[in-house]
Amino acid sequence: MAKKTKRPRTTGKLSTLDDFLVADGKREEFEAVAIKEVLAWQIAEAMKKSNLSQAGLAVRMNTSRSQVSRLLDPKDGNVTLRTLQRAARIVGRSLRLELV
Repeated sequence: MAKKTKRPRTTGKLSTLDDFLVADGKREEFEAVAIKEVLAWQIAEAMKKSNLSQAGLAVRMNTSRSQVSRLLDPKDGNVTLRTLQRAARIVGRSLRLELV
């Protein structure tokens, strides 16, 4: 049985994740999900520090607990900026958006 010789890897055909997502037409969708995940995480962390439950946040936001659950669900992108601003303010934070 002959030994297989390893061929050195070439990097000529490798691309970045950004290149792949752009080529696949998914970059904007991916970025939107990533942003929502970070915002949901930051709000959840601020809630923990404030010892505030989802039900408590819902009462303070004058909304339902299911709406707060959607807000904190990183996969649910159907949350308005106004809702994010209200939640951020209640947990002692502010929402800042910028174009870069």
